[in-house]
Amino acid sequence: MSDSAVALTALVVAALALAVAGWAVAQVAQARARLRHVESQRPVGVGDLAALRSDIAQALRHVAVVRYDAFGDMGGRLSFSAAVVDDRGDGLVFSSIHARGESRTYAKGVVGGGSDATLTPEEQQALAAARTGEKA
Repeated sequence: MSDSAVALTALVVAALALAVAGWAVAQVAQARARLRHVESQRPVGVGDLAALRSDIAQALRHVAVVRYDAFGDMGGRLSFSAAVVDDRGDGLVFSSIHARGESRTYAKGVVGGGSDATLTPEEQQALAAARTGEKA
């Protein structure tokens, strides 16, 4: 390899190193700016906590699933009913019924722990388990 080729290669490597160093400096500057922003935020107050608690209460975070055999000739508990509700009991119940040749899925809205649609025993069991936090 000639001296000029070595010099050119060294120049390219140096340019790449400078580019990477510049990128790293920019990333550190961004991280420092984000840190200053976080440090300058005011502490969480009582009103903020109340708003957070309200948001959490409305989150669909209570879940329960009941598995069962929908038809006597099929095993494996492939059918299921699941309830997903918030702290007030608002949310939904959905069921998937599996048969040999088909599968059907149903969803029913829940308000205050009850539904306008008639709930099957399995759906009622899933809803009760989701609301109480007990295992279905």
